[in-house]
Amino acid sequence: MRGALEPVTQRRIAAIIPVLDEEGAIGQVVTAIPRDWIDDIIVVDGGSRDRTVAVAGAAGARVLIQPAPGYGRACASGAAAAVKDGAEILVFLDGDGSDRPEVIARLVQPILDGEFDFVVGSRTRGVREKGSMGVHQALAGRLIGSAIGLVYGVRYTDMCAFRAITAAALARLGMREMTYGWNLEMQMRAARARIRIQELPVPYRRRLAGHSKVAGTLRGTLKAAIRILAAFARVAREPRSPRNISDDAEHL
Repeated sequence: MRGALEPVTQRRIAAIIPVLDEEGAIGQVVTAIPRDWIDDIIVVDGGSRDRTVAVAGAAGARVLIQPAPGYGRACASGAAAAVKDGAEILVFLDGDGSDRPEVIARLVQPILDGEFDFVVGSRTRGVREKGSMGVHQALAGRLIGSAIGLVYGVRYTDMCAFRAITAAALARLGMREMTYGWNLEMQMRAARARIRIQELPVPYRRRLAGHSKVAGTLRGTLKAAIRILAAFARVAREPRSPRNISDDAEHL
């Protein structure tokens, strides 16, 4: 049974959590995931030097070790493992506790209802805890979302990591980005492929422990920004294939 929002049709759902040095948060994130909705919890470790792997495993997650670095690479590895074990819907969220696992049902339900293929959370439209998200992050999300609207006609307000997508839709996208541009690439490719997309407001809080590898330092912020912009330019330059267009697609 999948709780109060239980759909008529049940499908295997996996949660994928990329992590790096999150021992102070990952245990709480894993235990907060609603087990009546999620069949498989996969934590993908990108080379932690602390006790992240041990804590995640003790909390009940299946832990994969990703030897090569890269946020996108960790997401892709987790997705591949989940699909291999029969997952039909994939939920992605961060392992620092800033995303709220208890609202997973809100992202998954529109897919289970057959209305959408990709549901992405928006922190800028949701309730944010003070200090959880910088003004520059919110502004960047809206600017890039508007740019995607100009290129593909689908406007987003954020590049939030918290999202759900069918395994079939993800396979159609041909994801290539192995760094912090993964989330942006997914949103761009989904818009270009004209799969059914919905953006929903989600609550957002400060990380439970540790420091952000991206927003926590000027160097990390600049490095991520460069990779995100590079991903935008690369995907936007790619030719559009008529085979990826669906006449009955629905958008935001």
